[in-house]
Amino acid sequence: MRTVRESVLDVLRARGITTVFGNPGSTELPMLKRFPEDFRYVLGLQEAVVVGMADGFALASRTTSLVNLHTGPGTGNAMGAILNARANRTPMVVTAGQQVRAMLTMEALLANPQATLLPQPAVKWAYEPPRPADVPAALARAVQIAETPPHGPVFLSLPMDDFDAELSEAEDRAGRAGAARRITHAAAPDAATVGALADRISRARSAVLVVGDDVDASGAWDAVLALAERTALPVWAAPVSARVSFPRDHPQFRGDLAPAIGPLGRQLAGHDLVVVIGAPVFRYYPYVPGDHLPQGAELVLLTRDAEEAARAPVGDAVVADLALTVRALAERLPAAAAHAPARHERVRFSEADGVLTPLAALAAIAQGAPDDTFWVNESPSNVPQFHEATRISSPDSYLFSAGGGLGFGAAAAVGAQLGAPGRPVVCVIGDGSIHYAVQALWTAAAYRVPVTFVVLSNAKYAILHWFAQLEHAQGSPGLDIPGLDITAVADGYGVRAHRAQGAGELTKLVRDATARQDGPVLIDVPVTTELPSL
Repeated sequence: MRTVRESVLDVLRARGITTVFGNPGSTELPMLKRFPEDFRYVLGLQEAVVVGMADGFALASRTTSLVNLHTGPGTGNAMGAILNARANRTPMVVTAGQQVRAMLTMEALLANPQATLLPQPAVKWAYEPPRPADVPAALARAVQIAETPPHGPVFLSLPMDDFDAELSEAEDRAGRAGAARRITHAAAPDAATVGALADRISRARSAVLVVGDDVDASGAWDAVLALAERTALPVWAAPVSARVSFPRDHPQFRGDLAPAIGPLGRQLAGHDLVVVIGAPVFRYYPYVPGDHLPQGAELVLLTRDAEEAARAPVGDAVVADLALTVRALAERLPAAAAHAPARHERVRFSEADGVLTPLAALAAIAQGAPDDTFWVNESPSNVPQFHEATRISSPDSYLFSAGGGLGFGAAAAVGAQLGAPGRPVVCVIGDGSIHYAVQALWTAAAYRVPVTFVVLSNAKYAILHWFAQLEHAQGSPGLDIPGLDITAVADGYGVRAHRAQGAGELTKLVRDATARQDGPVLIDVPVTTELPSL
């Protein structure tokens, strides 16, 4: 008779999930023993880092990732990263070991007494199978739920004594049958809905497109680009975008919308119809009151997420597959008269003598990086400068955390390189941000993952200085972080480290690091502080 462990491995093989990100504890060892040669285990030194790596891996590879955590404490350590994965809409199965069933009622050491409550509401589904025989089928269901739009993490609590339990032939077949199922999610809008929206765009005096993360995530990049060029409409990026969903060097691209109600509404002044594709309406923070839209303007949201449609404060919505909807819409619209829209003007940032400004540093990084670079960014105060310097203009090339919590960048970059091994990965990260997941450097070194980490060091949480100004909270403690030496930390983890003193040296270091591809490199570059503006 076959065991639960054998059946679980077959379920994972059937779904193409053979990489496990984990930090094992005693309750996970029964699942991992006799680990098969066709699987890969990626060890992280802390659970939030483990989830962050799985997050980047899933997003870069367009697959579902698998995480193995240590019962309640490990899940608790990982919660911030799981929240980020939910905001990123990452298909991810998170498993956590559980005490043996015989000792659950007495809450023995390492028992997780309410295992399915602990990760909520950060996960789409949380479950502890009632019987050992239910584990394979529960795992198959978990994968299906994670891959159902909107994608997101799911959680399974698995008692440690389940894996050696024997399955009957019928129980074994049930797990395999669940894993073999394929569900296609491609809901098309009806013709009347598409026609009505096409009419609204045609009647509009000045329509505008706003694109968000799900355009890139859902594979709708080409369809949206074709729609924009057919209609000649201007295109904005939704605020706080975690992906690039439209070519940033395109003449119709206008830039990023502000993440605040009043300023965003003013940016859209002059438009009477706003068509939002694959983005929340809108990702706001901080609170700056005002009109959501210009006076007299209307909004229509195209989304795969019914909850996203329901919580939008303004506008109508169409819930359907983005690529199908946008292609159908383009077919109903006449081609616009040929004209050359004004190219998006480059943003000007101040210069400084000696220490590089963030824009100067980022321009030097971009100059040294290859054209096919996969970018991961976690320098929150320098997002405008990052986009100004890199002008990313191809799909599947950029990740930023949609959740707002730090700790994503360094870990996600390691996972992204494992998920897209044919591309160079450059992680631009702040000296504050990197210490939320600094243990990712060890994994990168141990597995010789060729990520180029570029740390923009200004010895402060610069984004919090901006919020302190905005919220009239000057004088708050804990906003400066002097005395950090990230090159020494990197060296301790086994990562080659350099400190760049000028733009030319920085460009050369990035060029050399991305060309070698024989392990991780960290480049520390001191920069001045420039605060964003609304």
